[in-house]
Amino acid sequence: MQLVDKLAILADAAKYDASCASSGGTRRDSLASRGIGSTEGMGICHSYAPDGRCISLLKILLTNFCIYDCAYCINRRSSNVRRARFTTAEVVDLTLDFYRRNYIEGLFLSSGIIASPDRTMEQLVEIARSLREDHRFGGYIHLKTIPDAAPELIDLAGRYADRLSINVEMPTEAGLGALAPEKRAGDIRASMGRLRWRIEEAKEDRRAPRFAAAGQSTQMIVGADAADDRSILTSSANLYGNYRLRRVYYSAFSPIPDASRLLPAKPPPLVRENRLYQADWLLRFYGFDVDEIAPAGQSMLPLDIDPKLAWALRHRERFPVDVNTAPREELLRVPGLGARNVERILAQRRFARLRLDDLRRLRVPLRKVRPFVVTLDHRPALRERDSARLQAEFAATPAQADLFAPRP
Repeated sequence: MQLVDKLAILADAAKYDASCASSGGTRRDSLASRGIGSTEGMGICHSYAPDGRCISLLKILLTNFCIYDCAYCINRRSSNVRRARFTTAEVVDLTLDFYRRNYIEGLFLSSGIIASPDRTMEQLVEIARSLREDHRFGGYIHLKTIPDAAPELIDLAGRYADRLSINVEMPTEAGLGALAPEKRAGDIRASMGRLRWRIEEAKEDRRAPRFAAAGQSTQMIVGADAADDRSILTSSANLYGNYRLRRVYYSAFSPIPDASRLLPAKPPPLVRENRLYQADWLLRFYGFDVDEIAPAGQSMLPLDIDPKLAWALRHRERFPVDVNTAPREELLRVPGLGARNVERILAQRRFARLRLDDLRRLRVPLRKVRPFVVTLDHRPALRERDSARLQAEFAATPAQADLFAPRP
C-alpha cells in the first residue's frame, strides 16, 4: 500500500479521538536544542477549534488493526473497514516532513492493539524515542497509552511524550462491561493512578527526569449507553479528583457501519456534547459541584440553555448580584460572566464604581448579564426577574445553533 493511502485511512480513523489539545507542554525551541521542531516561537501557530481541540497536530493511528471487539469502535476486530498499518520509520518521517512544511507543530499518535498491548506500546514508544533522540525533535508529542501495557513501557512513554492519555471509553463501569467486555475498568484506573504518581513525582523532584509535563487526559463516549449526564459528570469529577487529570474529553457517539444491536440507532444531539463541555468547565473553574449542575431529580442537562444559566434560573433568590460589591465566587456564577471578565471587573472596581457602559467596554454580553446584576445605573426590572420569561428568551434560537456558543 502506498504511503498516501495509509495516511488517508489512518488519519480518518483517528478523527474519533477528541483528546488532542497541546496546552501545558514543556516550552522548547530548536535553537536551544540544536534540533528540529518547537512548541513556541516563529512559525508555530496554535490553532484550536471552538470546543478546545488543537488542529495543528499530525493526528494519526499507527494502525487500525485491533485484537479487541469493542461494540462502539469503528476499528473493532469484526468491523468491515479497510485496514492499514504504518511502520515506525514512516510515522517518524511523516512527522518531520509535515513539520518542515509548517503544517503542524507536533504529533498526536494512537493505535489499535496489534498482537498484544506490550507489542503495540513498544512501537509507540519507539516512534517518540526516535523523534526525540535520533532527530532531536522539540515539537509536541501526545501518545495514547494502552492500560494493559507493562509499567516500564508507560514510564518510557512519559519520558518522551509531553502528554499521555488513557481513554476510560465509557462513563460507567456497567457501560464498559456491556460494550467492551474485553477491557477492564480496574486496569484503566490502575494505569491512570500510576501516571498520576509518576507525573507528581517528576514535578516534586527537580532532579528527576521530565515525565509527561503536560499531564494526562482521557476521553469518554457520550450516548452509546444509557448513562445520563449526571452519571457522566460524576465520573468526570471523580477522575479530576482522584487522578488529577488535565482534561476529560467528551465524544458524542457516532453510528458506525455494521453496528451492534447493543448500540442506539441514532446518535445523541451534538449539542449534548457541548453542554457537557460547558458543565465540565463549571466543575473545573467556577466552583460548581455535580449536584448543582445536574440535581438528583434532573439527570439530563437542558439542551436549549447552557448549564450555568439553568442553575441561575433555578436559584433566582441568589440574584441580582451587585458587581461593585459581590465577592469573586458570586460573580463567577453570573450567567455570561466568564473567569477573565470577573478578574477584569474586580480590578476595575478598585478605582471606580461600575456602570453598564463599563461592562460593555469589558465586552461583557449585556443581554445575558443584565437580568442578573446590579450596577451603579442599573437594577433589573420585574420582567427581567421572571425565570420562565428569561428561559423562553434565551432558548428562542434553535439549540443546534448554540452548539459552539462561548463557554459560560
